[in-house]
Amino acid sequence: MRALVVYESMFGNTETIARAIGEGIDASMHADVVEVGAAPDTVPADVTLLVVGGPTHAFGMSWPSTRRDAAQRVTAVVSRDRGIREWLGGLPGATTATEATTFDTRVTSRVTGSAARAASRRLDRLGYPMVAAPVSFRVSDITGPLVGGELDRARAWGKALGAEVAARRPSRPIS
Repeated sequence: MRALVVYESMFGNTETIARAIGEGIDASMHADVVEVGAAPDTVPADVTLLVVGGPTHAFGMSWPSTRRDAAQRVTAVVSRDRGIREWLGGLPGATTATEATTFDTRVTSRVTGSAARAASRRLDRLGYPMVAAPVSFRVSDITGPLVGGELDRARAWGKALGAEVAARRPSRPIS
């Protein structure tokens, strides 16, 4: 059993959340945490859990134009090229029993939209069974920092995801 956590991050907050989720998942199965620019074009057959996350831009997943705008705010942007929108757009339909879920980061406000909900809909249309509802993690401002307690919440969420998927899949005996 293996998990793949694919993230897009502009200012490092989503990357930090993705790594915390991966740490939580590691309690039940190995988790690879990969920036979307380095993510494989297809989900490997041995991946039992796919977790996809990105920042919420313009009420949903980022666009090339919103990534350019973000790049003007700081000198070092994590995800410069493709985002999760483009990665999911090129992903073929599910060919294995890989379960999936999504997360996002967004500014604390009443109306911000959700990249996680949009990504979840895309994965569902591609045939990935959703193991959990999309989750949002909060940042205090556009460039961060994360709101207090969000890293612990991300680790706990990852741990619960990994345990749930691992409990449904019997381990193979070591020969």
